[in-house]
Amino acid sequence: MSLTRSAPPAASPEPAQRRAAKSAPKQRNWLHRFDNKRVPYLLISPFFLLFAIFGLFPIVFNGIVALRNWRLDDPTLTGWAGLANFEKLIHDEAFWNALGNTFGIFILATVPQLLIALMVANLLNRKLRGNTWWRVGVLLPYVTPVAASTLVFAVFFARDNGMANWLLSLVGFGQDTPLDWRAYKWSSWIAIATMVNWKWIGYNALLYLSAMQSIPKDVYEAAAVDGAGPWRQLWRITVPMIQPVLIFTVVLSTIGGLQLFNEPMLFEENPAAASGGSNGQWQTIAQLIYKVGWKDLNLGYAAAMSWALFVIILIVAALNALATNRLGGGRR
Repeated sequence: MSLTRSAPPAASPEPAQRRAAKSAPKQRNWLHRFDNKRVPYLLISPFFLLFAIFGLFPIVFNGIVALRNWRLDDPTLTGWAGLANFEKLIHDEAFWNALGNTFGIFILATVPQLLIALMVANLLNRKLRGNTWWRVGVLLPYVTPVAASTLVFAVFFARDNGMANWLLSLVGFGQDTPLDWRAYKWSSWIAIATMVNWKWIGYNALLYLSAMQSIPKDVYEAAAVDGAGPWRQLWRITVPMIQPVLIFTVVLSTIGGLQLFNEPMLFEENPAAASGGSNGQWQTIAQLIYKVGWKDLNLGYAAAMSWALFVIILIVAALNALATNRLGGGRR
């Protein structure tokens, strides 16, 4: 009797369920990596796409236009101008007049605005009756449309029958000859700065208030025990501890103040002129850019002005932020 070795049985094919079970972890890992590494970029991509179209492209294109001769009334006058448009700014009296007006209104608007906002926030940070109503009340000027508020102030500062002149007459000023607020630089600057301050004091006050409420009450209690009064607590405790918000409002006010356009534009009796008064008493750089670009139709020169304004804003904002940081006790 012979013994024969039987062949091993053939391996049965692997079931489909087992193969699917082995590939499932790989698929889940791939989806996990895609979800963690790719999806965040997909979610934020619309912002960068819109910024590239409506933010970055206009800046780059404006820089190109500033280096060209570009007039809408004479399409044949084209070509590269190089730095000629920027050299023209140095000798342009209208540009320096507008720059002086811009800085004058900016100082009268920004410095009182931030100081008053700080005082208002300090008052709102205390226990008052109807705190919510007071906080909503200081924000009402901010939510009022600029056109409506500016037109109201234009009537307020009217030469004849204006409430500003009526208030001055109560203290014996201008009883015989009413003050023409649009006739002089100093008066027009004060009028426009008053409009700006009225609109933005409440907004900045609420920013300061939100920062003040994050300061522990124990700090004030310890300072009171040491004999520090409310005024000293404000400048020794509150201001240094809300320094980041202070820097933010200073930079934001600098950008907005040096780009001032709506208030001086609507302050004119004929806003379409964009002349800033009969002799350019309150014409800002933003108004001058509009006038040169869309009234004189010289887009190349207007683009050069806008780039000069951009550089000025960067320098002034950096200096203001540095000064605020030092005054607030910062070392950086």
